[in-house]
Amino acid sequence: MKKLFLVLMLLSFAVQLRAADTLTVRENDAILISKKFYEELEDPKALLQAREIINNPRFHQPDDELPEIKYDEAAIWLKVKIRNKTAQPFIPITISGSVIDEFDLYFVGTSKRLLHLKSSNPKFNSNQLQSNLTNINFALLPDSTRTIYLRIKSSANTVIPVQVHSATYFLQSISTQNLILGAFIGMVLVMAAYHLLLFFTVKDISYFYYTLYIISLALTQILLRGVGTNLFQNNQQLLNDIVQPITRMMLGITIILFVYEFLQIKNRGKTLQVYFKGMFIFYCLPLLFVITGLPHIAYNIISVSALMVSVSLLVIGGSLYFKGYTPAKYFMLAWTLFFVSIIVTVLRNQGLVPYNNFTLNIVLYSSAIEFVLFSVALADRINFYRQQHNQAQSAALAIALENERLITEQNLILERKVNERTVELIESNKTLQVSLENLQATQSQLIATEKMASLGQLTAGIAHEINNPINFVSANVQPLRLDFLEVFDLIEKYIAFEHEPDNGALKDEVNRYRQQIDVDYIKQEILTLLEGIEEGALRTKEIVDSLRTFSRTDEQSLKAADINKAILSTLVILRSAIPAYISIQPVLDKLPLINCYPGKISQVFINLISNSIDAIKAKDTHENEFILITTSDYEKEIEIRIKDTGTGISPEAKHRIFDPFYTTKEVGEGTGLGLSIVFGIIEKHQGHIEVESEPGVGTTITVRLPKNLN
Repeated sequence: MKKLFLVLMLLSFAVQLRAADTLTVRENDAILISKKFYEELEDPKALLQAREIINNPRFHQPDDELPEIKYDEAAIWLKVKIRNKTAQPFIPITISGSVIDEFDLYFVGTSKRLLHLKSSNPKFNSNQLQSNLTNINFALLPDSTRTIYLRIKSSANTVIPVQVHSATYFLQSISTQNLILGAFIGMVLVMAAYHLLLFFTVKDISYFYYTLYIISLALTQILLRGVGTNLFQNNQQLLNDIVQPITRMMLGITIILFVYEFLQIKNRGKTLQVYFKGMFIFYCLPLLFVITGLPHIAYNIISVSALMVSVSLLVIGGSLYFKGYTPAKYFMLAWTLFFVSIIVTVLRNQGLVPYNNFTLNIVLYSSAIEFVLFSVALADRINFYRQQHNQAQSAALAIALENERLITEQNLILERKVNERTVELIESNKTLQVSLENLQATQSQLIATEKMASLGQLTAGIAHEINNPINFVSANVQPLRLDFLEVFDLIEKYIAFEHEPDNGALKDEVNRYRQQIDVDYIKQEILTLLEGIEEGALRTKEIVDSLRTFSRTDEQSLKAADINKAILSTLVILRSAIPAYISIQPVLDKLPLINCYPGKISQVFINLISNSIDAIKAKDTHENEFILITTSDYEKEIEIRIKDTGTGISPEAKHRIFDPFYTTKEVGEGTGLGLSIVFGIIEKHQGHIEVESEPGVGTTITVRLPKNLN
C-alpha cells in the first residue's frame, strides 16, 4: 500500500514538472493558447524585468485553461514554444475581447541577445476608426521552433484569450471580423435612428432609453474589439481606465432605465421601485472609483453589478409575464438569449466551449437578435396598450348605454319624487322661515341680554363710583350752609349798624360777632367746600359720559373716534370692579382718530378687560398681577394689545373661545356670548383679533383695526 501511494505521488509530481507542449502552427490554423501550450509566471506588482524571466525556475504549469490575471494592476508572463509549419516567415499573435494595458513579446535571438516586440499601434487618425486586435507579428522562419515569453498587463481581473494564427488565416479572419462588425454597426445605427424617431413621434421615454442602451452596447463591443483605439494614441490608460469602464457602466444604467419604463415598474409596488433604484445606484458606484484612479475596483463592481442586474431582470421579467403582462414575453426571450450568450462567452474563456468565430462573435449575434426582439416587444407593448384601450372603450360604451337606460328610468322616478318633495319643501320652507325669524329675534335678544348682563355686573360698581363723589358733595353742603348762615347773620348786623351808625353798643356787638365767627376762616372754608363740590360733580360727569358712550352700541353710522379715550373711559367704568392687587398699566401711543362705531368698540374693550379681571380673580394666589394695555400706530391700521397675568386658556379651549355660548367660567358665571360679540364687532370693522395664551401664565389678545373703514 505504501509503495502504491509513493508511485502515485511521483506520478503527480512528474505531471507538474512536465513541460508544456509545443504549439505547432499550420496553414489556415488559429490556435488558442490553452493550458497544454504554456507555462505561466504571475507578476502581481508588474515589476519583473525581462532579464529576470529567461530560464526562471518559477514558471509552472497553469491551473486554468486560459491565462488569467487574478490581481488588480498585475501582469502575467507566459512561456510558449512555437513551431512554424506554414509557408510564411511570421506568426501573428493576437488578443481580442479583453482589456489589455500592455502586450509584449520577448525571445532570445540567434545572437543570444534578448529581443523585444510590442503590440502594434495603428497611427492616430481622428477621421478614421481603425481596428486594433492587440497583435504582434512574430518573425519565425518556416519549419523553425522558438521559445517566446509573452508579458500581458491589465488593470482588470480578466481571462486573456491569446491566439496564434497562420498569416493566411489571420488576414481572412480580420476580413471576416470587420465584415461582421461592420454589419453590427450598421444595424446599430439603423435601430438607434429608428427608435429615436419613434421617441420624438410618440413621446414615450422608453424609446429614448432603448436608443441609449443600443448605443452603449455597441460602444462596449466595438471598444472591446479594438475599433477606434487609434484615437487614444499613446494614451492606452485613458481608454482602459476611464473610457471602457464608463461605457460598461452606461450599458448597465441604460438597460435598468429602459426596463424600468418598459415593464412599468413604477406601477408594480414600492418594493420593486426601491430595488430598481438600488440597482441603479450600485451601477453608478464604479464612477467614483474611476474618478479616484482605482479602475480595477470599478471593473470588479461592474462585474458584480452585471451579474446581479442580469439575474434580477430575468426573474422580474418572468414574474410579470406569468402575472399576465404580455409585453414581457418578448423581453424575456431577448434578455434570456443575451444572457445565454454571456454565459457562453464565460465558458469559452474557461476553455469549456470551443474558441471559434461563432463563439467569438456570439455576443454580437445575440445583440442583433436582441435588438429585433426588443423592438418587437416595444411594438407589442403599443398593441397591448391599444388593445387595453379598445377594451376599455368598449366597456365604457356598454356602461354608458346602461347608464343612459338607468338615467332615463331614474329621471322618471326622480321627477315624480321631485314633485312630491316640492310640496314638502314648500311647507318646510314656511316652517324654516318662521324658525329663522324666531332665531334672529332670539339672537338680537341674547345680544341685548349680554349687554344688559354686562351693565348689570357693572351696576353696583358704577353706583359706588357715582356715590363717592355725591357723598362728598352731600357732606360739604351742610358745613357750607352753616358758613353761609353765619355770614348772613353778620351781614344783617352790618345792615342794622348802617341804620344806627351812632349806636356804640351795636357797633361793639358787630365787632364782637365778627371776631367770634372768624371771617377769614369762614372765607377759606367756603372756597374749600366749593372746590370739593366741584370735583365731585366733575367725577360724576366723567362716569356719566363713559356710560353714555357704552350705551350707544346700536349706532348704525361710522364716526371718528379716539381709541385711547375709549380705553380710558372703559377703565373709568370698570374702576370699582378692579381689585387693589391688580395693577392697570395703560401704555398708549399717540393715535389718530379712526372711523368706527364708538359704542361697539367700547363694548369690545369692556368685555376683553372684564375677562382679564375675571381671569386674574380666578387664581388661587395673587402676586404681581397686572393688566397691560398698549396701543400702537401703523401705516394702515392701529393695534390694541391687552395682556394679563390670569389663569390662561388651554389649547383646546383656545379654538372655541369665539363660539357662541362657549365659556370657560363656572356654571352661572357667564353666558358665553361676550367674546362671540367681540368677534362679530371686530369682523364688522374689517379688523382682526388674535389670541396668545399659556395656561398658568396669562393671555394676550391683539386687536387690529383699519384706519380708513368705509
